[in-house]
Amino acid sequence: MTVCDPDLKEERRLRREGHEWVAGLDEVGRGAWAGPLTVGVAVLRPRVQLRSVPAWLRDSKMLSEARREEIFRAVGKWCEAWSVGHATSRECDEWGMTEALRVAAQRALAGLGQSPDALLIDGPVNLLRQGQLEAEPYEGVVRPIVDGDARCVSVAAASVLAKVVRDRIMRDEADHFPAYAFERNKGYPSLVHQTALRGYGPSAIHRRSWAFVRDLPWCGQPWFGRRSDDGGDFSEVAGDGVALPPVDQGRLFGGADVLCLPASGTEAAAGGR
Repeated sequence: MTVCDPDLKEERRLRREGHEWVAGLDEVGRGAWAGPLTVGVAVLRPRVQLRSVPAWLRDSKMLSEARREEIFRAVGKWCEAWSVGHATSRECDEWGMTEALRVAAQRALAGLGQSPDALLIDGPVNLLRQGQLEAEPYEGVVRPIVDGDARCVSVAAASVLAKVVRDRIMRDEADHFPAYAFERNKGYPSLVHQTALRGYGPSAIHRRSWAFVRDLPWCGQPWFGRRSDDGGDFSEVAGDGVALPPVDQGRLFGGADVLCLPASGTEAAAGGR
């Protein structure tokens, strides 16, 4: 896989159009089966130069967990302002992923204190378009950029900040739910996580409206709300609509070490977002 360094082309284009305060916005946790959906927003200084960009700043998926933690403070200090917003697993179940993404983004923007003039958003869709829930609309310019986290410095910064914050949340949650190894997989569907789900059912922070719950032999308290509305709108690859693969029971209970627990951080995203 080729790793490209992000640049400031899109940010400068917006500034030439008259937008002084430009920010990048990105989400993490959309493909996870447990934990929050998290959106980060990073505001750049008006006359920022590419040479000032912190070392190693790029799409968070291209960095190891240790590297993200290493650059986290430098990235935060480099931004004029930054914020992270969340939608809980229960809110994802109640509202669906489309609305949960929008609400998490609005919470991130609210955390800035003052909204930026323009936003670059990773992906093909404007997350802040009018939704079902009443919320203060974002009145600035929104420009979706496909692969924005790889192409735009502001979006890459938002990606790293959101990923580190969410990873820390999931490491804390691992103390409460040790069977699922959240400190390693961060709620994504790794083998350890899937095996624990078959044995223990979903925890209090699992997304119960997702399709994988229907395939569990023990699913705990049933979910009577609507099912996740993702349906490919945001190119989901590891969540709604993905069934648990069959488990080799002989291998699982025959003494083989099928879990093969990796070192912390190596199992991280199981596909990443």
